[in-house]
Amino acid sequence: MRASQFFISTTKEAPSEAELVSHKLMLRAGLIKRLGSGLYTWMPLGLRVLRRVEAVVREEMNRAGAIELLMPAVQPAELWQETGRWAVFGPQMLKIKDRHQRDFCFGPTHEEVITDVARREIKSYRQLPVNFYQIQMKFRDEIRPRFGVMRAREFLMKDAYSFHAGRDSLAETYQTMYDAYTRIFSRLGLTFRAVAADTGAIGGSASHEFHVLADSGEDLIAYCPDSDYAANVELAEALAPATPRAAPQETLREVDTPKQTTCEDVAALLGIPLARTVKLIAVVAGEQLTVLLLRGDHMLNEVKLGKLEGFADFRLANEAEIRAAFDCPPGFLGPVGIDRNKIRVIADRTVAAMSDFVCGANKPKFHLAGVNFGRDLQEPDSVADIRNVVTGDPSPDGKGTLQLCRGIEVGHVFQLGSKYSQAMDATYLDEAGKAQAMEMGCYGIGVSRIVASAIEQYHDERGIVWPKSMAPFLLVIVAIGYAKSGMVQKAADTLYADLTAAGFDVLLDDRDERPGVMFADAELIGIPHRVTVGERGLKDGVVEYQPRRAAADQSGEAQKIALAGATEFFTGLLGH
Repeated sequence: MRASQFFISTTKEAPSEAELVSHKLMLRAGLIKRLGSGLYTWMPLGLRVLRRVEAVVREEMNRAGAIELLMPAVQPAELWQETGRWAVFGPQMLKIKDRHQRDFCFGPTHEEVITDVARREIKSYRQLPVNFYQIQMKFRDEIRPRFGVMRAREFLMKDAYSFHAGRDSLAETYQTMYDAYTRIFSRLGLTFRAVAADTGAIGGSASHEFHVLADSGEDLIAYCPDSDYAANVELAEALAPATPRAAPQETLREVDTPKQTTCEDVAALLGIPLARTVKLIAVVAGEQLTVLLLRGDHMLNEVKLGKLEGFADFRLANEAEIRAAFDCPPGFLGPVGIDRNKIRVIADRTVAAMSDFVCGANKPKFHLAGVNFGRDLQEPDSVADIRNVVTGDPSPDGKGTLQLCRGIEVGHVFQLGSKYSQAMDATYLDEAGKAQAMEMGCYGIGVSRIVASAIEQYHDERGIVWPKSMAPFLLVIVAIGYAKSGMVQKAADTLYADLTAAGFDVLLDDRDERPGVMFADAELIGIPHRVTVGERGLKDGVVEYQPRRAAADQSGEAQKIALAGATEFFTGLLGH
């Protein structure tokens, strides 16, 4: 591709509203242009990157035995009403009406549509298993679109759905998809981690998320450096302390804390570690007020709490409810002396093993020190894992300790089971001729999100640094003075033709621009390899090669190579 016949639209500055590096660089490099809130036009350079990602995804899905189709983006309300999701999916769903005032939505996902296909087309166990996939634009009306294509309202997604005659078959395809995702993200050159995840609102029995590791990631991941264990913090188990609770050593006493309403402030006042304090969180589940006890330096995990029996719809107690139950303002609450006939107590596993701890006194401006279960208050009604894990916690697999890192979710696989097939009566006849609900799997990849995630992982002060599998062009020829020098023009054209014939995807920058502009554009766009053709070098029969990023076996410095042997040089270097 010749730059003079292409469309390159780079800028020096990004709009002020661009926050993430990927958003800034995609706008500056001219990969995308904003149309409206959460809506972007993929410009020619950006589309080339998007198509490269899409190609890898398609190749690996085909390799894994999935069959491509394409479903309508606009879906009738009746399908969503069958599963009950029309009313509960929420404002993310863009609902529309046609000229006959019939209800439709712009599809945020396609479980209902594909299940309708399956129930119409699949009649016998002999037709199972089958795995369908599509690569299609989705729309979710985000309340606050941000971070460019990372959290846009319209986005390109690969979604696959498998149907099975039994759970063993589903588990087998689930593993096949897990392996395919591992190959996809490896081929794309991404540093990623597959983590056990909560199934969330979509339901199902098993779930893994695939995260590109980046400091800007919204998700917090717990992993063990000494094993393969990894899980979203929502799901990572915080094990009970290995040592039993120590015997009391202190007497129970009140301490004056006139202005200290947080565990941090109390610990600082008393000169003790924050881990010696216990905080109380009051919640309401049904009509029951429950207090949760967590160590002062730990955070409540609402997903874990929501999975406890009776807590699916819990909420935090309001101040009026707290004052009515404790006769004390928030900031000084504690479990000692409360009416256990009216208030249930759930202690986190760590708290249940503590002794001589500090907590609120249920008395304004006071806390209690030297508090112990059994002596000063009853044992908790129940003990459960209700906190987020922290760095240094033992790994649930027993093979080391946990570390935390941030990740950007780019893929998710679910074992859905029969949730949708039962709701929509998607059945098949088994070997005995009896109707059975199909088992389903669901497998998604955020194709457009991968592009931004790669930039978050690979960039420097000059711009994007693409992995070669995602780059819009593998190599750029910067022809200095192309329009003014017949020597440069002839050499650049010949080199371009030879490299293209050898199978390289080459951009020939033949624009009438200053060398600095062309160099800056090549670096901003992130093309992995650059060749500079200029009169000075050509007089000595050489061109200059400069990699965008130093490889493990290269210095990253510019080097002179013979023009006559340039094609052979790149064939050896890049493996064509």
